[in-house]
Amino acid sequence: MRFRTWKELLYLDALALVLAVIILLGGPQPLRVVLGLPFVLFLPGYCLIAALFPRQRDLDGIERIALSFGLSIAVVPLIGLVLNYTPWGIRLYPILFSLLIWILGLSALGLHRRRRLPPEERLAVALELKPPAWRALTPLDRVLSLVLVAAIIFAVGSIVYVVKTPKAGERFTEFYILGPSGKAEGYPRQLTLGESGRVILGIVNHEYARVEYRVTVRQGTDDLVQLGPLTLNHEEKWEESVTFTPRRAGENQKIEFLLYKTGETPQPGVPYVKAAETTPPDQPYRDLHLWLNVINPSTSKQPGR
Repeated sequence: MRFRTWKELLYLDALALVLAVIILLGGPQPLRVVLGLPFVLFLPGYCLIAALFPRQRDLDGIERIALSFGLSIAVVPLIGLVLNYTPWGIRLYPILFSLLIWILGLSALGLHRRRRLPPEERLAVALELKPPAWRALTPLDRVLSLVLVAAIIFAVGSIVYVVKTPKAGERFTEFYILGPSGKAEGYPRQLTLGESGRVILGIVNHEYARVEYRVTVRQGTDDLVQLGPLTLNHEEKWEESVTFTPRRAGENQKIEFLLYKTGETPQPGVPYVKAAETTPPDQPYRDLHLWLNVINPSTSKQPGR
């Protein structure tokens, strides 16, 4: 059985579009992997070769396949490097759409160049159920075949290894305070004794585990506010408005915001490596502070004046 066409790029474009739709709709992971491997490791290089060498005699089949894998491995990191210097960054959707534009654009160029050639000179892909005989191959084709098989096995093995043994990145917790407007400005600077100040307090968990936190707002040795326990999953965010009332008047009163990590547990589906160093429960894990002038209305002299 033999199938021959010079428009195979259209079928590859359809495959790339199907993958994009599956990813956008949140399709099953196994199907995304099956379609994603050729999308990343083969199609970018194959479309580039098709655009550069539209004639049948330019390259033979094995050379085209080997160069397609090699150029794909070279092109995809370069696209990622360019994305790294854009506002979109190296993320799933920017990479998906960048590769899709690359594949569709070069496919259109390759088909245009083939269409301008005489039919007998156009590159045409022939698919046969009968594999070529090993003895019929030239020594160069045998070497390229072995290199191609080794490259495919290495690439697939590397992807499987990365998927099966994910590594935890840097572990940390974001802890921040914002002004009442939700921006890093407008913090309370002066209050009257008995008057309350308000800030927005935020915590973001990047600990690769489910972590339990506790927050204390303190003035000197006085605890003004106690929050918690707050349990956050990995990459989960907590942000709330917090009101505090100073208990002592004076100039440059230090209001501390202390974050304690009281416990953590592994989270299913998240790579977990126990931290080498842990903070004792009675010591703050993160701390922030504000300086306030607190005025006592019963005295005629105001602090700082």
